Amino acid sequence: MPKAHEQVSRRSGPRILVVGAGIAGLATARSLRGHGFSVEVVERQRTWPQAGAGIYLPGNAVRALRSLGLAAAVTERAALISRQRFSDHRGRLLFEVDVAGLWHGVGPCLALHRADLHTVLATHGGPVEVSLGRAVREIDQHGGTATAEFDDGSLGRFDLIIGADGIHSTVRERCFDGTGAQPVGRVAWRFVTGCPADLTAWTVMFGRDVTFLTIPIGGGLAYCYVDSPAQTGTEPVEQLRPMLAGFAEPVPSLLAALGPDGPVHVGVVEEVSLAEWVSGAVLLVGDAAHATAPNMAQGAAMAFEDALVLAECLTTTSDLGRAIADFQHRRRPRTEWVRQQTQRRDRMRGLVPPLRDRLMRVGGPRIFRANYRPLLDPP
Repeated sequence: MPKAHEQVSRRSGPRILVVGAGIAGLATARSLRGHGFSVEVVERQRTWPQAGAGIYLPGNAVRALRSLGLAAAVTERAALISRQRFSDHRGRLLFEVDVAGLWHGVGPCLALHRADLHTVLATHGGPVEVSLGRAVREIDQHGGTATAEFDDGSLGRFDLIIGADGIHSTVRERCFDGTGAQPVGRVAWRFVTGCPADLTAWTVMFGRDVTFLTIPIGGGLAYCYVDSPAQTGTEPVEQLRPMLAGFAEPVPSLLAALGPDGPVHVGVVEEVSLAEWVSGAVLLVGDAAHATAPNMAQGAAMAFEDALVLAECLTTTSDLGRAIADFQHRRRPRTEWVRQQTQRRDRMRGLVPPLRDRLMRVGGPRIFRANYRPLLDPP
């Protein structure tokens, strides 16, 4: 059987490698394939992920999924979210937002298990061909192309290598100078458990330095997200109980349903801010290029939009260098806006509770709408 680089060399058009088959990589591959490009996708994991937690998709994410031809399939697996509710840790309402109204004409807001979203991206309408268990070890650039050395010892020469390999990107580490992912000073705990019957809205509760978010994701399940400046430990469930002492329902019931062994996914919250996403014939997309803290829930949306805009730029001109420069020029202002809003939100919730709660009661809806206003327009 011919090796991967021999298969690539016989294709017409640019030879494109997408590194990473997560949300960003699969969306990018689908978008490029939909515009007639042949794409090779490699993923260092040997099997598709079956675990994970939940994911919330605001209206602009669903608009992008519609353009990718995936919105209906995702909607079938998701819970519809029409309101976001903000309260203190005792459950006293600070403000509420009609997100169905905010995103009217753009797309509905959905929540679902991350594994279900990944399944749609990987299989709907025909599977994306992915070489699982194949990692990029090194990238060497010469003559306007890039050669990838894989961990099986094979080589592949490409006109464009797209790093869609997440916040701890190997492609970024190999090809870009400067800092990588940087901690924002918080640790996140994520888990999925049974959904209380009266939980129908996206609901967040603010304590002192602790935030608890709960979202119904369909199938009788709820996605829970907790973050705090606390450090990670070896027993994540037992860490959560004292942190969340004093929180009103449904927090105690959700923790009780979780059980002593979880599973709970724990990790340091990080962001990525780079001066450049382009290095010769290598381009970064998604979290590899512009990861942010999750409080805007824009990680998947920005990845989907990246995929659509990149395909458009590559279709507009046969000059790959110009196309990826145009992509960066178009996408940076939007992703930078999201990063700035996440930082502002973190600063607000870091205020002492009396001041924070007063500001949210008075200006919460206005601030919330201002955070998302530029994202109502297409990318």
